[in-house]
Amino acid sequence: FHEFGHALHGFFSDVEYPYFAGTAVPRDFVEYPSQVNEMWATWPDVLANYAIHYETGEPMPKVLLDKVLETAAFNQGFATTEYLAASLLDQAWHQLTADEVPAPQDVATFEASALQEAGVGLAVVPPRYRSTYFSHIWGSGYSAGYYSYIWAEVLDADSVEWFKENGGLRRENGDHFRRTLLSKGGSVDAMDLYRAFRGTEPNIEPLLVRRGLN
Repeated sequence: FHEFGHALHGFFSDVEYPYFAGTAVPRDFVEYPSQVNEMWATWPDVLANYAIHYETGEPMPKVLLDKVLETAAFNQGFATTEYLAASLLDQAWHQLTADEVPAPQDVATFEASALQEAGVGLAVVPPRYRSTYFSHIWGSGYSAGYYSYIWAEVLDADSVEWFKENGGLRRENGDHFRRTLLSKGGSVDAMDLYRAFRGTEPNIEPLLVRRGLN
């Protein structure tokens, strides 16, 4: 479902210049449409087509499905905090001037100070990655952009709410998502696309509910 979401972003592209087609969007927006598509994996009308017993053909019992869905909120306090700590550490590094970069022997001190200043210097919840092996932000395309994952999920969770508010799996809803967002690729500012689809600014509350943090 996730990767097919990326494919749809490309298939439905309708822009003048190929440079802006499909997933040619900012790093903190590219995962958003594909994450929205994940919602259909557990949508009852879709689930009934594939979540069946391999021998009997019986559908997955609702009790079992509910248990699977409930696990998504397990330990999210820890997971969210360690992720945010790493994201804030990434920002701290990439806001330094060349003259402010600490010497190798002072990296640990800088890291501890940055985490403490950001309010996430917690011994019981260390950052997901320490500076010395945080490969995402040292040449892997996520420099000052590690926050992208959770920002995309904010947009995703809020978009799922829009679909639910408007009747869920309906052709009209899919056409609206396609017309206002998927078809535009990177030809329009990402947040303008989001507002055109959702009709409002992003709301963090659906993500907090999804993670059991509300």
